[in-house]
Amino acid sequence: MFAALLTTVLFSCSALAGRRLPLFFSGTQANFFRLLLAATLLGTWSQLFGFGLHGVAFPWLFLSGCVGFGLSDLAMLQTYAHLGARRTMVMVQCLAVPLATLIEWAWLHHAPTAVQSGFALVVLAGVGVAMLPSKRDEPTHGLKAGIFFGCLAALGQGGGAVISRKAYQVAQDAGQTFHGAGDGINAAYQRMLGGLFITVLLWLYLKATRRAEGERPNNWSAGWPWLVANALAGPSIGVSCFQWALMTEKTSIVLPIVATSPLLVIPLTRLVDGERITKRGVAGGLIAVAGVIGLTLTK
Repeated sequence: MFAALLTTVLFSCSALAGRRLPLFFSGTQANFFRLLLAATLLGTWSQLFGFGLHGVAFPWLFLSGCVGFGLSDLAMLQTYAHLGARRTMVMVQCLAVPLATLIEWAWLHHAPTAVQSGFALVVLAGVGVAMLPSKRDEPTHGLKAGIFFGCLAALGQGGGAVISRKAYQVAQDAGQTFHGAGDGINAAYQRMLGGLFITVLLWLYLKATRRAEGERPNNWSAGWPWLVANALAGPSIGVSCFQWALMTEKTSIVLPIVATSPLLVIPLTRLVDGERITKRGVAGGLIAVAGVIGLTLTK
């Protein structure tokens, strides 16, 4: 459970840095370089101290990265464009949990207990209360398209997590059990390559078709610290902790905890950007924290 909580903190920091990347880079460019940096850092550690690309779980983890990093991220970018950031965060984070639970139950036959399901719903309710859009938020443009891409993003996020669980099951059956933070790095590296593969394909497609992506002037001198911070807290250390958490807990337990990461962004943006904290945000945060405490105390 500690790994899931640590993932939540790291993903919050990554999101804070990620909010600034569009100021300096285009979306595909930023995503490619942050994943490339993460893959380089994770790969260096894994090749020197871990098992690199070896192991029976590699094809499953690579597929998990294609689904959870590549396809899900692409769908989420489209959802942002149609629904806005706040609505997208609520929809994807909350919808990924039940979808992952259903996939894991149907495929791997792992189901949460009734008490765990109840606390997970409390977490999601808290996230929803805190993150639901207000009248001052940006209006939606293309609601049906936004809902469609949001469902795809949530399905990719939840499905990618379950595929990782399948990878660990396959490894355990072969006597190659994953355990601890070190194997979390190994798993994150193998999974990262799948996400990087999909991102490269998209970039090549955009170049080949000469499609405009709203390119912004490159500003590496000002943007590289935010790119590095996002890569370290998110795809590198954050995903390593996420994979570590999935080694020990069902997705129906891990994802509700990680879904609270947008709540931590609220006080962080207050400290960094001076954004106002609303009463609804505080109330939702307290509800979600109560649910997380319940999950950590329940087996």
